[in-house]
Amino acid sequence: MMNYTRTTTINAVKDLTVEELDFLYDEEANSIGMLLAHMAAVERAYQIATFENRDFTDDELRRLNPGLQLGSIGREQFRGNTIEFYLQELSEVRNTTIERFKTLPDKWLFEQTPFWWNRPANNYFKWFHVFEDELSHRGQIRIIKKMMNKVKK
Repeated sequence: MMNYTRTTTINAVKDLTVEELDFLYDEEANSIGMLLAHMAAVERAYQIATFENRDFTDDELRRLNPGLQLGSIGREQFRGNTIEFYLQELSEVRNTTIERFKTLPDKWLFEQTPFWWNRPANNYFKWFHVFEDELSHRGQIRIIKKMMNKVKK
């Protein structure tokens, strides 16, 4: 499911130019590039939270926060990058995830730990959320592309 979701995301963005990746329909919007960076940051965050079962270090937070929080810091950091930049980041993070999944027993998916608002959740749900988040943002990407096309006309 995660790989299918990633394939459809890549197909939606693979031919975009830097200008298209940076397009903002208003001054507080997220660009497509920002959303792609967000997808990679979310997956990296879940790798730490589930594979390592720990909190983030200060250094990890500094690196992840622009992609996790987006907003003005994301608009500053994620500009001027090519699609190859984003696709490389998405590929690297996914390869790490898949390789780590291969080392874990199936029962790991059902291990529960405190999660949102300190409520228990299993790793299956947590990783479902990773690609659920990507699917939601891919929908945003499609809307942004439609808005961009209207502006171009």
